Amino acid sequence: MNDADAWPTGLPVRADGRRTHEHLLVAAQKTFAEQGTDASLREVARRAGVSIATLYRHFPTREALLQTLLQHGFDNLRARAADLIASLDPGQALVAWIRELALVSARYDGLPASVMAALQDPGSTLHSSCAGLRAAADDLLARAQRSGHIRADLDADQLLAAVNAMAWATRQASWTADAGDRFLSLLIEGLTARPIRPT
Repeated sequence: MNDADAWPTGLPVRADGRRTHEHLLVAAQKTFAEQGTDASLREVARRAGVSIATLYRHFPTREALLQTLLQHGFDNLRARAADLIASLDPGQALVAWIRELALVSARYDGLPASVMAALQDPGSTLHSSCAGLRAAADDLLARAQRSGHIRADLDADQLLAAVNAMAWATRQASWTADAGDRFLSLLIEGLTARPIRPT
Protein backbone atom coordinates (compact mmCIF):
# COMPACT_ATOMS: atom_id res chain seq x y z
CA MET A 1 0.00 0.00 0.00
CA ASN A 2 1.40 3.35 -1.01
CA ASP A 3 -0.23 6.35 0.62
CA ALA A 4 1.13 8.62 -2.11
CA ASP A 5 -1.01 6.82 -4.71
CA ALA A 6 -4.27 8.31 -3.45
CA TRP A 7 -4.12 11.23 -1.02
CA PRO A 8 -7.40 11.94 0.77
CA THR A 9 -9.79 14.59 -0.47
CA GLY A 10 -9.50 18.17 0.77
CA LEU A 11 -6.69 19.37 -1.49
CA PRO A 12 -6.48 23.12 -2.20
CA VAL A 13 -8.59 24.32 -5.12
CA ARG A 14 -5.85 26.11 -7.08
CA ALA A 15 -3.51 23.96 -9.14
CA ASP A 16 -0.36 25.45 -7.62
CA GLY A 17 -1.77 24.90 -4.14
CA ARG A 18 -2.55 21.26 -4.97
CA ARG A 19 0.98 20.73 -6.26
CA THR A 20 2.48 22.24 -3.12
CA HIS A 21 0.16 20.14 -0.94
CA GLU A 22 1.19 16.94 -2.72
CA HIS A 23 4.89 17.85 -2.66
CA LEU A 24 4.62 18.34 1.10
CA LEU A 25 2.97 14.94 1.54
CA VAL A 26 5.60 13.16 -0.54
CA ALA A 27 8.37 14.96 1.36
CA ALA A 28 6.75 14.07 4.69
CA GLN A 29 6.37 10.45 3.67
CA LYS A 30 10.08 10.19 2.82
CA THR A 31 11.25 12.18 5.85
CA PHE A 32 9.10 10.24 8.32
CA ALA A 33 10.21 6.93 6.78
CA GLU A 34 13.86 7.91 7.34
CA GLN A 35 13.63 9.82 10.62
CA GLY A 36 10.32 8.90 12.26
CA THR A 37 7.23 10.96 12.94
CA ASP A 38 9.16 13.33 15.24
CA ALA A 39 11.33 14.45 12.31
CA SER A 40 11.84 18.16 11.77
CA LEU A 41 8.99 19.81 9.90
CA ARG A 42 11.55 22.29 8.58
CA GLU A 43 13.23 19.32 6.88
CA VAL A 44 9.89 18.33 5.36
CA ALA A 45 9.42 21.87 4.05
CA ARG A 46 12.99 21.97 2.70
CA ARG A 47 12.52 18.72 0.79
CA ALA A 48 9.25 20.00 -0.64
CA GLY A 49 11.00 23.19 -1.75
CA VAL A 50 8.79 25.52 0.31
CA SER A 51 9.09 27.63 3.44
CA ILE A 52 8.04 26.41 6.87
CA ALA A 53 5.29 29.06 6.79
CA THR A 54 3.90 27.45 3.65
CA LEU A 55 3.93 24.04 5.31
CA TYR A 56 1.96 25.43 8.26
CA ARG A 57 -0.58 27.04 5.93
CA HIS A 58 -1.32 23.59 4.53
CA PHE A 59 -0.87 21.62 7.77
CA PRO A 60 -1.26 23.75 10.93
CA THR A 61 0.11 20.97 13.17
CA ARG A 62 2.24 17.85 12.93
CA GLU A 63 -0.88 15.81 13.68
CA ALA A 64 -2.72 17.43 10.76
CA LEU A 65 0.12 16.38 8.47
CA LEU A 66 0.12 12.85 9.88
CA GLN A 67 -3.67 12.66 9.58
CA THR A 68 -3.54 13.44 5.87
CA LEU A 69 -0.55 11.18 5.29
CA LEU A 70 -2.13 8.21 7.07
CA GLN A 71 -5.80 8.62 6.22
CA HIS A 72 -5.61 6.60 3.00
CA GLY A 73 -4.00 3.65 4.78
CA PHE A 74 -6.44 3.86 7.68
CA ASP A 75 -9.42 4.05 5.31
CA ASN A 76 -8.12 0.94 3.56
CA LEU A 77 -7.81 -0.87 6.88
CA ARG A 78 -11.41 -0.05 7.77
CA ALA A 79 -12.58 -1.28 4.36
CA ARG A 80 -10.47 -4.42 4.69
CA ALA A 81 -12.15 -5.22 8.00
CA ALA A 82 -15.53 -5.32 6.26
CA ASP A 83 -14.14 -7.45 3.41
CA LEU A 84 -12.55 -9.91 5.82
CA ILE A 85 -15.70 -10.22 7.89
CA ALA A 86 -17.57 -11.17 4.73
CA SER A 87 -15.02 -13.64 3.37
CA LEU A 88 -13.28 -15.46 6.23
CA ASP A 89 -14.27 -17.20 9.42
CA PRO A 90 -14.07 -14.90 12.48
CA GLY A 91 -10.70 -16.05 13.76
CA GLN A 92 -9.00 -15.94 10.37
CA ALA A 93 -10.52 -12.53 9.64
CA LEU A 94 -9.11 -11.02 12.82
CA VAL A 95 -5.67 -12.55 12.31
CA ALA A 96 -5.48 -11.35 8.69
CA TRP A 97 -6.48 -7.83 9.76
CA ILE A 98 -3.95 -7.79 12.60
CA ARG A 99 -1.22 -8.63 10.08
CA GLU A 100 -2.24 -5.73 7.83
CA LEU A 101 -2.52 -3.34 10.78
CA ALA A 102 0.96 -4.35 11.95
CA LEU A 103 2.44 -3.44 8.55
CA VAL A 104 0.83 0.01 8.59
CA SER A 105 1.76 0.62 12.23
CA ALA A 106 5.41 -0.24 11.63
CA ARG A 107 5.73 2.14 8.66
CA TYR A 108 7.33 5.02 10.61
CA ASP A 109 9.25 5.27 13.85
CA GLY A 110 7.02 7.01 16.36
CA LEU A 111 3.76 6.13 14.60
CA PRO A 112 2.56 3.58 17.19
CA ALA A 113 2.92 6.17 19.95
CA SER A 114 1.10 8.79 17.85
CA VAL A 115 -1.79 6.43 17.20
CA MET A 116 -2.14 5.37 20.83
CA ALA A 117 -2.01 8.97 22.03
CA ALA A 118 -4.64 10.02 19.47
CA LEU A 119 -6.99 7.24 20.58
CA GLN A 120 -6.99 8.71 24.08
CA ASP A 121 -7.32 12.35 22.99
CA PRO A 122 -10.64 13.33 21.34
CA GLY A 123 -9.14 16.75 20.58
CA SER A 124 -6.38 15.25 18.44
CA THR A 125 -6.54 15.75 14.67
CA LEU A 126 -5.74 12.05 14.33
CA HIS A 127 -8.48 10.95 16.72
CA SER A 128 -11.28 10.34 14.22
CA SER A 129 -9.13 8.16 11.94
CA CYS A 130 -7.76 6.21 14.90
CA ALA A 131 -11.27 5.85 16.36
CA GLY A 132 -12.30 4.31 13.03
CA LEU A 133 -9.55 1.72 13.47
CA ARG A 134 -10.82 1.01 16.96
CA ALA A 135 -14.36 0.44 15.63
CA ALA A 136 -13.05 -1.95 12.97
CA ALA A 137 -10.98 -3.81 15.56
CA ASP A 138 -13.97 -3.98 17.88
CA ASP A 139 -16.18 -5.56 15.20
CA LEU A 140 -13.57 -8.14 14.21
CA LEU A 141 -12.66 -8.93 17.80
CA ALA A 142 -16.26 -9.32 18.97
CA ARG A 143 -17.00 -11.81 16.18
CA ALA A 144 -13.85 -13.80 16.90
CA GLN A 145 -14.66 -13.88 20.62
CA ARG A 146 -18.25 -14.99 20.04
CA SER A 147 -16.99 -17.80 17.83
CA GLY A 148 -14.61 -18.92 20.56
CA HIS A 149 -11.47 -18.34 18.50
CA ILE A 150 -10.09 -15.46 20.58
CA ARG A 151 -9.83 -15.17 24.34
CA ALA A 152 -12.71 -13.29 25.94
CA ASP A 153 -10.66 -11.15 28.35
CA LEU A 154 -9.53 -8.68 25.69
CA ASP A 155 -10.97 -5.44 24.34
CA ALA A 156 -10.24 -3.45 21.18
CA ASP A 157 -8.05 -0.89 22.94
CA GLN A 158 -5.88 -3.65 24.39
CA LEU A 159 -5.66 -5.32 20.99
CA LEU A 160 -4.57 -2.08 19.30
CA ALA A 161 -2.07 -1.41 22.07
CA ALA A 162 -0.58 -4.88 21.68
CA VAL A 163 -0.25 -4.59 17.90
CA ASN A 164 1.27 -1.11 18.16
CA ALA A 165 3.71 -2.26 20.83
CA MET A 166 4.75 -5.11 18.57
CA ALA A 167 5.10 -2.68 15.63
CA TRP A 168 7.33 -0.44 17.76
CA ALA A 169 9.51 -3.41 18.68
CA THR A 170 10.00 -4.44 15.05
CA ARG A 171 11.37 -0.97 14.21
CA GLN A 172 14.23 -1.26 16.68
CA ALA A 173 17.58 -1.61 14.93
CA SER A 174 18.86 -4.48 17.06
CA TRP A 175 16.26 -6.97 15.79
CA THR A 176 16.75 -9.20 12.75
CA ALA A 177 14.69 -8.76 9.59
CA ASP A 178 12.29 -11.58 10.49
CA ALA A 179 11.64 -10.30 14.02
CA GLY A 180 8.34 -8.73 12.96
CA ASP A 181 6.92 -12.06 11.83
CA ARG A 182 8.14 -13.73 15.00
CA PHE A 183 6.61 -11.06 17.25
CA LEU A 184 3.36 -11.21 15.31
CA SER A 185 3.15 -14.99 15.61
CA LEU A 186 3.72 -14.76 19.36
CA LEU A 187 1.06 -12.07 19.69
CA ILE A 188 -1.51 -14.07 17.73
CA GLU A 189 -0.73 -17.22 19.70
CA GLY A 190 -1.30 -15.29 22.91
CA LEU A 191 -4.68 -14.03 21.71
CA THR A 192 -6.11 -17.32 20.58
CA ALA A 193 -8.45 -19.41 22.69
CA ARG A 194 -7.83 -22.35 20.37
CA PRO A 195 -5.65 -22.86 17.29
CA ILE A 196 -6.59 -20.99 14.11
CA ARG A 197 -5.88 -22.62 10.78
CA PRO A 198 -3.49 -20.57 8.62
CA THR A 199 -5.15 -18.70 5.75
